[in-house]
Amino acid sequence: MVYLIAAMTASRRDRHAGAYPLERTAEEMARLRMQAAAMETDARILMELIGVGTGWRCLDLACGVGGIMDALSRNVGPTGRVVGLDYDPDKLTAAREWARMEGLANVEFVEGDAYRTGLSAASFDLVHVRFVFTTAGRDEELLWEALRLVRPGGALAVQEADVVTLDCHPPHPAWDRVKHAITTAMTRLGGDPHAGRRMFGLLRGAGLQDVRFRPFLAGFTSDDPMADFLPSTAASMRSAIVAAGVLGEDELDVALEACRRHLADPGTISTSVLVYQAWGRKLR
Repeated sequence: MVYLIAAMTASRRDRHAGAYPLERTAEEMARLRMQAAAMETDARILMELIGVGTGWRCLDLACGVGGIMDALSRNVGPTGRVVGLDYDPDKLTAAREWARMEGLANVEFVEGDAYRTGLSAASFDLVHVRFVFTTAGRDEELLWEALRLVRPGGALAVQEADVVTLDCHPPHPAWDRVKHAITTAMTRLGGDPHAGRRMFGLLRGAGLQDVRFRPFLAGFTSDDPMADFLPSTAASMRSAIVAAGVLGEDELDVALEACRRHLADPGTISTSVLVYQAWGRKLR
């Protein structure tokens, strides 16, 4: 399947990245970093539930600007190793600088395709994937590549979104329009805005044992940086939204401005996507 970015270009890197709809910009990298920080507590809880421990070798597939590598790094300790893989060299540059500033000495980053990593089979105690089934799809390819990399007795963990809880109160038509633009463009490019609810069954169907799941949800007031989650996501998907014929440039700008005005009102609250954490053990 040829990778589709929003502008429908097809560079060599793009052809190996899945139908990822978000743009590679400084603003998007900042959004990813903010998102990771907001979800750090729940990432740590996931690691504890799995039992990630000293000396483990872990892989964060499609790690972006750092993913959950800080949580993994602290759990595996100095005798463990954490590898972050992403197709985008610019994100990896940002991730390496972030890891250096955080003092994460036991991590490394490699450029590669999450669907065809080229890494050695059965070489990790844990493989983790977050928001790739949601945004890029191609479930079977991604699942089997992730499973290929897990050693017998190791764990596969996924964190994926369901937009069912993506909401604001009081309601506002601009919010609804921006949400519709995001979910429609994502679906047309092969992603699944409701992927999270399928993850428990997906892992069980793949033959993993002792499969568990844990959902979590965050809420924001107007003074929280994550209050801008919906419009900033749409801004990072601008080209995808326009190319998919959902909204024109001017229409999107109007909707984003109105949505942000509403979210800036001290009386407005919003909720994030519902994130499903699911994990299980590979027997052989």
